[in-house]
Amino acid sequence: MKLMMRSLGYALTGMFHPWVLWLTLRPFVIGAVIWFGILWTIWTPLLDLMKEFLTNSFATQWIAKVMSSVGWESVRAIVAPYFSVVIIMPFVVLSILVLVSFTSITSVLRHVEKQVTYQGLRKEEGGSFLGSMWVALSSSCIFILLLIVTLPVWWIPPFFALIPPLLWGWLTARLMTYDVLSRHANQTEREDLMRLHRMPLLIIGILVGLLGAVPTLFWLSSVFVLVLFPFVSMFMMWVYSLVFIFASLWFAHYLLFALKHYRELKGEVI
Repeated sequence: MKLMMRSLGYALTGMFHPWVLWLTLRPFVIGAVIWFGILWTIWTPLLDLMKEFLTNSFATQWIAKVMSSVGWESVRAIVAPYFSVVIIMPFVVLSILVLVSFTSITSVLRHVEKQVTYQGLRKEEGGSFLGSMWVALSSSCIFILLLIVTLPVWWIPPFFALIPPLLWGWLTARLMTYDVLSRHANQTEREDLMRLHRMPLLIIGILVGLLGAVPTLFWLSSVFVLVLFPFVSMFMMWVYSLVFIFASLWFAHYLLFALKHYRELKGEVI
């Protein structure tokens, strides 16, 4: 816990550095270009498809009758955009997380390792770009599979408050841990640190996931935002980029501290 809070303090301080704020723009720009093209192409067809599904589905017909009987007829107009956003949103966030992993973590690490605390920390180069790509792709596939399997129970209390943060926490911790340690730790050190610090790393990932839920709640809290989702989502991508750059700082400080302590305990050259 002491190490977690110490690294959190360093990460919060580091977020105000102009270079770190500049790093948030790279994944945002790439993600915005990709998703602007995707949403420009699929948004209207997706709304039409969702409206047709909501009209013809037996379950949604029953929900519509209930809403009409209690005077919520006007709410039905936002149901299609709402469910469309719910479907798209996890993929938008996932894409920004992966883009941060590929485009920004190395730069964040170079910025962090300049600090006096980490100067002289031996670089084992135990990871690679291909290894990072494999971790990102395999973890994303597992995440999407778990997302699909657990989605039906997201609407049931208390699962809606438990499952999404756990999934995002696991994915964030897995991606960030590999990318942060790939420069400084060898494979044995990386596996040992992941095993010894599994729970704190998961907790950091969950907390970051909860922080990322703030813009998500903003998306889903306003009819205006839902209707203009393709445009509002561009700004939200920068917010997600900011959150994940902060996460990379937190993981970087935590894991570099942990690696230094690990080598000290084993009596190795730091």
